[in-house]
Amino acid sequence: MRNLNIVIGIPAYNEEKNIAKTITKLKKVTEHIIVCNDGSSDLTGDIAQQFGTIVINHNKNLGYGAAIRSIFLKAKEMGSDVLVTFDADGQHRAEDIENVIMPIIRDEADIVIGSRFLDDSHKHIPEYRKIGIKAITKVANVSINEKLTDSQSGFRAYNKRTLLEIIPSDNGMGASTEILIKASKNNFRIHEVPIAILYDNNTPTHNPISHGTSVLLSTLKFTSIEHPLKFYGIPGMILFGIGLFFVLWTLQYYSEYETFHITLAAISIGTTIFGLVFLTTAVLLYSLITVIREKS
Repeated sequence: MRNLNIVIGIPAYNEEKNIAKTITKLKKVTEHIIVCNDGSSDLTGDIAQQFGTIVINHNKNLGYGAAIRSIFLKAKEMGSDVLVTFDADGQHRAEDIENVIMPIIRDEADIVIGSRFLDDSHKHIPEYRKIGIKAITKVANVSINEKLTDSQSGFRAYNKRTLLEIIPSDNGMGASTEILIKASKNNFRIHEVPIAILYDNNTPTHNPISHGTSVLLSTLKFTSIEHPLKFYGIPGMILFGIGLFFVLWTLQYYSEYETFHITLAAISIGTTIFGLVFLTTAVLLYSLITVIREKS
């Protein structure tokens, strides 16, 4: 561990109450600490500067994903062997960092996620958070090759290869899922290790509804880009099949009563058209993405 350049990145927004304590704990692990002050309106950036960290200041609040992107770019510039992302709100334990980075040191993983659901730590998580995290993780698992237990954990470790090949583009909370989708596409090894979480006296940093919506939209966006035939083609085939069924039903009704059933005809036309649109979109998007990837 001593010969590795270990960098810890902290995305922070209005964390003046917690940032000093968090940095103090992390200084025992490494002196290479990056704090991305994401447009805070309090003293977060000033306090981080006073504690000798590398501070990246965003002029305005851009979002969690933008902060992670800035940290990724800075860590790559610093020649980091391992980047650990660590929440600023005091919920993570510095003692767990060694366990999180160990699979990377042993060359067993490219990305390591500190999971809150691999031991009894999840018992301390508020029930509404637990339900939301598990639901979002199930959605994320649809788009990746792993079956993770905690896709939204901000406590992660990334090796040098990850920093060189993946730069998140989503500005919001969906960046956590985006990174995993891109990593899975490139056959990166993603592991999970158990961590403890401290929720006592902590209020939610992010609105759970907006967080869930952001992650869901991000997952759908990147799934449609990475798997257009699956994302658009399967619904297109289903809609087209339904449309053909209603077309036959409409024709049968006309042959019996010599008049068109307006409702059946409208459903048959609408579903057939939508099915064709989805199928056409799948083929065009797949062709476009293939050409772009071949040229890049």
